[in-house]
Amino acid sequence: MRKARGSIALLILSVGTIAVLLLSIGFLSERAGAQQRGNEEARAPQEKQVQQPPAYNPYPPGILPSDLPQELERVRGEISFIENEAIGEWHALGPVAYTGQPPIIKGNGYQAMRILGKLMNYDENISPFKNTACAACHMPYAGFSGPIPSVNLTMIAYPGSFRFRAGKRTAQRYTYSPDFPVLEYNTTQASFFGGNFWDARATGYELQSPDAHQAQGPPVDTQEMMFPDTACIVFRLSQAAYRPLFEQIWGAGSLEIKFPHDTEEICDTPGGASKFGSDTQPVKLTPEDRSLSNDDYNHWAQSVSFFERGDDVSPFTSKFDAFLSNPTQFPLSADEMAGYNLFRGKANCNSCHLDGRSTAPTPPPPEGTAPNSSDNGAAADTRPLFTCFGYANLGLPLNPRDAFYYQTTPDFFGFTGNPYGFGYRDLGVGTFLRSGPGTWPNPNSEWTSLAPAWDGRMQTSTARNVAMTPPQCPTTEAPGPYFQKEFFHNGYIKSLKQLVHFYNTRDVFPFPGVTSGHCPSGKTEKVDCWPEPEVPGPTEDMTVGKLNLTDHEEDLIVTFLETLTDGFTTAFPDRNTYRGTCMTGGSASTQGNSSLIPTPPLPPCATAICGVPPLPQQPIP
Repeated sequence: MRKARGSIALLILSVGTIAVLLLSIGFLSERAGAQQRGNEEARAPQEKQVQQPPAYNPYPPGILPSDLPQELERVRGEISFIENEAIGEWHALGPVAYTGQPPIIKGNGYQAMRILGKLMNYDENISPFKNTACAACHMPYAGFSGPIPSVNLTMIAYPGSFRFRAGKRTAQRYTYSPDFPVLEYNTTQASFFGGNFWDARATGYELQSPDAHQAQGPPVDTQEMMFPDTACIVFRLSQAAYRPLFEQIWGAGSLEIKFPHDTEEICDTPGGASKFGSDTQPVKLTPEDRSLSNDDYNHWAQSVSFFERGDDVSPFTSKFDAFLSNPTQFPLSADEMAGYNLFRGKANCNSCHLDGRSTAPTPPPPEGTAPNSSDNGAAADTRPLFTCFGYANLGLPLNPRDAFYYQTTPDFFGFTGNPYGFGYRDLGVGTFLRSGPGTWPNPNSEWTSLAPAWDGRMQTSTARNVAMTPPQCPTTEAPGPYFQKEFFHNGYIKSLKQLVHFYNTRDVFPFPGVTSGHCPSGKTEKVDCWPEPEVPGPTEDMTVGKLNLTDHEEDLIVTFLETLTDGFTTAFPDRNTYRGTCMTGGSASTQGNSSLIPTPPLPPCATAICGVPPLPQQPIP
């Protein structure tokens, strides 16, 4: 086994040059597509494309999907369509003016703010090369998660404005994210609740909205939209066609900032470039203009967040919502109800994904017999969010397909995304509490000492819209026709069937010492072989892993999860914009296994991650 792994690692290193040539060809195709599309779409004068240098491609074959350039262009076309739709909504809005005391926009304030947020969400100019909007990683038909099936199947994280830098985690759904509260530590329960992002770094303490705080991250993330300075977003807003709407809402003159003559050059360069060094404010503004710029950036975030709170994103229009409202008129089917009873009973799902009802009376798994129990109480909440706002280490294996592991060499701009290579371990909340690499500063020093108890923990996402797909690809499950999604923070799981099976059997088929791609002969990964956790130890959630569900009961839970997809009572806006193809064939149990690759021999966890005090409770292998 050791010799085989060494050969695999050598192969990965030797084919890098070939991969660069192949993806450069793809990059030229992308550029040609962009030029052609530019003649077909209505764009404002300031939306002229910025010349991009040759693509960054340190990846071995199979990490970047072969159709990536074409798929990026497809998504750009869909984004352009929705942006033009938002421009039409703005023009139809009518006068926007404050009146009264305190001043309030009368009549169309909600609509104005949400249209502004939509215009920003789909604006590709909010990136150095004017080719990446927020929506590039979050499209409606995927429940505002990753819109490219081949990316979801392979490289996990999405490429940013400079092709092909990429992040380290999946594109998190932001449906219902505005309902997450400000991150707080509950001393009685010894738990964190609230915040946003997988690792809780968007605390929301300043804006009192984790969702607005989250919106401030991607535009200046070196792996995503990549601006080197928040002032660049404001600079591009000052050039936007919808600038009048921004100033009508946030004040006349709010964008009247004296930008230096080199601002365009700075903002055309992605963050992390060696020319900037450690300077996080290369746009040199006066203190007064920097204050204005910071206010505008806060208003950007608040507008985007209000759009996400609206019916375009978080509408509560699922079949389950209709059932809660009127169970007689909108009953769940027999299979859906059976799945619901399992969800809140034997499977114990709603102990974290709260549904507004109690978990049916049952002892802890595996002895639970909750499907035979009953919960006759009235629904406590008519719009449950299906999350506890908490964080858990589920014991997921390290996923060697994640493009982040291979970004170990400098790109054209002298930036190295991951100097640790496979020495990187995603400690989630633990890294954030230590203010470690790849996250944001922890704004509360009282939390730092808690880090070891939170290593490997990631946000408990809402289960709402977990099954949302484009109408023509009606399911996430093979044999389909299906839309390939990815689940959990590292995209290791490829179907809802796999997701439920993982919760059910993680501790039934554990293989300590085995990494992904190396399950023993006669065993099938994700079926009867679960590789060792990336972050093992006492932080691992042991309330799951051995639920004693049958294969059919797993399927019933998937059936129930599909009732949480919005669009049942009212059409989900822009869900029909998908212009890609559906996938077919295979089995939901082994979905994505054809793309498994062997994990190379893993070095120890990098000292910059696992050696930062306070140290993990036990060494991370």
